[in-house]
Amino acid sequence: MTTGKGIKIVADGVVAGWASSQHRLGEQAGLAVDNGIVVDELLRTSNPDIYAAGDVANFYSALLEKRMRVEHEDNAKVMGEIAGRNMAGQSDKYRHQPYFYSDLFDLGYEAVGELDVSLDIVEDWKEQFRKGVIYYLRDGRVRGVLLWNTWGQVDAATQLMRKNHALPRNAAGADN
Repeated sequence: MTTGKGIKIVADGVVAGWASSQHRLGEQAGLAVDNGIVVDELLRTSNPDIYAAGDVANFYSALLEKRMRVEHEDNAKVMGEIAGRNMAGQSDKYRHQPYFYSDLFDLGYEAVGELDVSLDIVEDWKEQFRKGVIYYLRDGRVRGVLLWNTWGQVDAATQLMRKNHALPRNAAGADN
């Protein structure tokens, strides 16, 4: 390859990274783009020699049964590691369901899945608007969980979503 300034670059492979919500580089490279660069379960793009990971990648969430793009550290770290292993010859499938988190002074949250106000919402407050769990349901099934000042429960929330059972009536204050 020769750069625009005439510098010749010889390599066995190239790894490029960027953060952009515009995805122009993917489009210019001729990759499939739909709210991000579309990747398969191995994080390959429409060109099997090119991988995408992190904020720019549109992946299929088996748990939520839909394609999505997640702009957060958890997704970037896990997806980047798997993409790197796959570029090095592995065939690891991306099955992680990423989560979000944020803190503001003494308040904070962790959230996993779909948090969409169009879904049915069930609140379970231990301390009104300060500590509790909010469940997002479609057809009675948990699709997302917001853990408000309730730490260390992302795995349990993800498992609840994975089981695909209806939310128990005694959970989340459903009897209140």
